[in-house]
Amino acid sequence: MSLATDHPVSDWKHNACILCECNCGIEVQLGGPQGRNLVRVRGDDAHPASRGYACEKASRVDYYQNGPHRLTRPLRRRADGGFDEIDWDTAIREVAGKLAALRDTHGGSSILYYGGGGQGNHLPGLYSRATRAVLGMRYQSSALAQEKTGEFFVAGCMLGGITRSDFEHCEVGLLIGKNPWLSHGIPRARVTLREIARDPARTLIVIDPRLTETAEIADLHLRVQPGGDAHLLTAMVAVVVQEDLVARDWLAAHADGVAEVLPHFSAVSVAECCAKAGVDEALVRQAARCIARAGSVASFEDLGVQMNRHSTLVSYLHKLLVLLTGHFGKKGAAYRPSSLVPLFGGVNGGAAGLKRTPVTGAPIIGGLMPCNSIPDEILSDHAQRFRGLIVESGNPAHSLADGPRMRQALAALDLLVVIDVAMTESARLAHYVLPVASQFEKAEATFFNFEFPNNYFHVRRALLPQLDGLFSEAELHARLVEALGALPQEAVAALRAAWEAGRADFRRAFVGLMRADPQLEVLAPVLLYRAIGPLLPEGSAEAAALWGVCQTASQKQMASIARAGFDGPAPEAADALFDALLASPSAVVFSIDDWAESFQRVATANGRIQLAIPELFEELDALAAEPAPTGSAEFPLVLSAGERRSFTANTIIRNPAWRNKDRNGALRMHPDDAARAGVVNGGAALLSTGRGSAKVLVELSDRMRPGHVSLPNGQGLDYGEEGGPPQVTGVSTNELTSNEDRDWFAGTPWHKHVPARVMALE
Repeated sequence: MSLATDHPVSDWKHNACILCECNCGIEVQLGGPQGRNLVRVRGDDAHPASRGYACEKASRVDYYQNGPHRLTRPLRRRADGGFDEIDWDTAIREVAGKLAALRDTHGGSSILYYGGGGQGNHLPGLYSRATRAVLGMRYQSSALAQEKTGEFFVAGCMLGGITRSDFEHCEVGLLIGKNPWLSHGIPRARVTLREIARDPARTLIVIDPRLTETAEIADLHLRVQPGGDAHLLTAMVAVVVQEDLVARDWLAAHADGVAEVLPHFSAVSVAECCAKAGVDEALVRQAARCIARAGSVASFEDLGVQMNRHSTLVSYLHKLLVLLTGHFGKKGAAYRPSSLVPLFGGVNGGAAGLKRTPVTGAPIIGGLMPCNSIPDEILSDHAQRFRGLIVESGNPAHSLADGPRMRQALAALDLLVVIDVAMTESARLAHYVLPVASQFEKAEATFFNFEFPNNYFHVRRALLPQLDGLFSEAELHARLVEALGALPQEAVAALRAAWEAGRADFRRAFVGLMRADPQLEVLAPVLLYRAIGPLLPEGSAEAAALWGVCQTASQKQMASIARAGFDGPAPEAADALFDALLASPSAVVFSIDDWAESFQRVATANGRIQLAIPELFEELDALAAEPAPTGSAEFPLVLSAGERRSFTANTIIRNPAWRNKDRNGALRMHPDDAARAGVVNGGAALLSTGRGSAKVLVELSDRMRPGHVSLPNGQGLDYGEEGGPPQVTGVSTNELTSNEDRDWFAGTPWHKHVPARVMALE
């Protein structure tokens, strides 16, 4: 991509990186043709969490912003599979009409919503709620349902919601299936990891089959057999129980269920579990004792185990290890964070309290149905099958398991509408493609903010004017709701006049409207956008919905928000917070907690930590009879489909030129495995699974454990330079994964444990 500087380079402007959940604060300079290129990028020193930190990926965000992948006109599919450009009035009218027809004929529950986010692209999720409510849509899913719902269920049962950990001050850092050196997940990841590793009084423990960049600097690396994490963590908890390292006094003060949980570990054979996990028993005992005896432990589990065998059980064992040793609610340990926009709450009634999908009865956790169940919910003659799908900032045809079957399901829909900036693999199957402004052409906000004791929120103004013919998702959903006849213009006018009269008048008008017509509450995001969006500072219109978010948060977290300087009565504090978010070029600290706050946020029925999750006991007890997770004669290797590398991120960057390294996404494998397969470094090979095969280039690496191979995420996208045919670089891993390989409970896929074989090619 050319970054010619034929336009004067601008001053530094604040924004955020959009390539992982950290959304580190960045500063950018604009230049190039029409001044629309992000020509220089650096960390934002003023950001309260990242504090000037940014990894090498942030410097490449211009590859997302600019290029021939951008769409600027709505598209309607023809009968022959091609597309015609149509005007926006036609697009909105036809899409709204066809969605309404599905609702009126089959019910709103026949339309599924997928997406509503992406790294840094979060406000569309707020605005889509209005469209979904008007249509009566009941079901949704997203990439989170491929990864986190098992952990959500466990955390919801035990603590009433998600937890994070204070790695900055911990004595022991525990990372399970997580490589923050490349995947981040904690602020200033590399700085923090170095600080732990270099301090002789602190210990870094990594559980991972690979010798990752993080494992390389760890004090203890438990190099587990791929898929053996449940056996390993069972052994660690058993050591704590059998050696009486349980924090009994702490548990008596804060937790229930100790008597129910401990017997499940008292007779476990630690030696057998370690043997199945492929980790030396002495090392396992050392790690467990280190955790139990430490003054504080911060821990993080990620996709290495959350997309692997026994994933929900592994999340449970992880939480038990932390809680049985008392590492919650104190400096350097786990905590319950504050939030402006909560991601997920508690689980009342355990599994019995979960709602289910209409066809397969799959559990809905955190409001999300399992991605792996989507094809089965479509490819059915069930009366309540999904017939319509709205995909927003997502790409299920590429990113979900079993690509061929997912595409079959998408093609079977009566209506598929894709909202995105590019012609994605999913968009190519759509009936309508509705292009939108990029993340740098509208106001956006950071929702994955989990810091403690000072938590932050970042509203980012538009860096660039929107391309001709485009507008944001907020505008799109407002137009859809209007086309569906659900947005009363008199309410919009009344609220706009009240805003101009003053905040007190606006609050009275807003509350009055909601009381007079409770159905307006579901329209609040688009109502606020239409009423006050045009009156907000330039480039901030899409932040209008956050006014309501601030009002709710100030009532639920009054003390924390007051400590951050937004004190006084809740409505006035909420307004002050909203104004500060809009005014600050960087992130704003919106809450300051003390450690007791974590215990106050334990949102279980009685406010105490609940250690027992009976639904998982049968699986836990059955581990003793389960053999080690080894390969078979047909598929002797285990493929991790989606390894994070230096230049992999999400799939919003389609141009492969953004990768400075490993552009083709080589298959990494141990030299011993390569020798047996007759494969040489840099050579071609055929990688096969039970679902399909792909030609790959091979990179030999002794960082891989024998029997374990990996492909990077984010590959296999088609991309073409202007005027040229699309080219596909690398392997789309979901051509090799099976829809059926999933966690029995949460339905999360086993992308990190795919049986495979490799054969040399000429």
